[in-house]
Amino acid sequence: MRWERGRRSDNIEDRRGMRVSGKGIAGGGIGAIVLALVAMYFGMDPAVVLNQAGTQAPTQAEQQPAAFSPEEEKLKEFMSVVLADTEDVWGTLFQGSGQRYQQPKLVLFSGAVQSACGFAEAAMGPFYCPGDQKLYLDMSFFNDLAQRHDAPGDFAQAYVVAHEVGHHVQTLLGVSEQVHAARSRADETEGNALQVRMELQADCFAGVWAHHANKQRQILEPGDTEEALAAAAGVGDDRLQKQARGFVVPESFTHGSSEQRMRWFKRGMQRGDPAQCDTFKSAQL
Repeated sequence: MRWERGRRSDNIEDRRGMRVSGKGIAGGGIGAIVLALVAMYFGMDPAVVLNQAGTQAPTQAEQQPAAFSPEEEKLKEFMSVVLADTEDVWGTLFQGSGQRYQQPKLVLFSGAVQSACGFAEAAMGPFYCPGDQKLYLDMSFFNDLAQRHDAPGDFAQAYVVAHEVGHHVQTLLGVSEQVHAARSRADETEGNALQVRMELQADCFAGVWAHHANKQRQILEPGDTEEALAAAAGVGDDRLQKQARGFVVPESFTHGSSEQRMRWFKRGMQRGDPAQCDTFKSAQL
């Protein structure tokens, strides 16, 4: 991915090296954290579990001396460029429809973090919290993405950020609130199905970003699209469930299958139109 000459975002909140205490968690407590970890393992947004459990973590945190390698600092810079690129693309798209895009912040953390959605550990993976409109990422996740999910490469990493930004777009458009309300009235199977459609729309929105970023700034290099597709496939519910327990339960999917996730990312990337990402009205996912 050609990114070195890209604009850097000012919306990076670097909390690496900060220690967050997990003591005194109210509500769901450690049980909720365990549930969130299990949910992450099976491809579910941990924020959903944390919100449902009413988890509240303490704000105890202290800055720890930290020395980051040149590789880590370069990755941070890369994240800043990708975030800036999503700001430019969605800012233009929102302006074109007579709306104003509110830029989210990307919080980089080490090990654990406190968000408006609760206490989260790095094992949960990247997530977006609508409560504070921030993306949360421990960059060590990218090692897991490359090794466990067979999705190495910088554009695979960019896809992860673009997907979480897609959830921010859903929040701004009111989609997140509508889905949350619908899920509160639905049974578990129906709720999971709604969550799948929400996640696939975020994948499609990530593709929309890739389409416009490449059209405007020619960011793609040979193999980049394949990297993003590998990342989408690597975190498909069917693949994660097969890895975890050896069999697949489609009605428990919360993000979509590998094939579905790849298909909707490609749809967004090929068409570049957010209106084409309405997974909620699509008969076929």
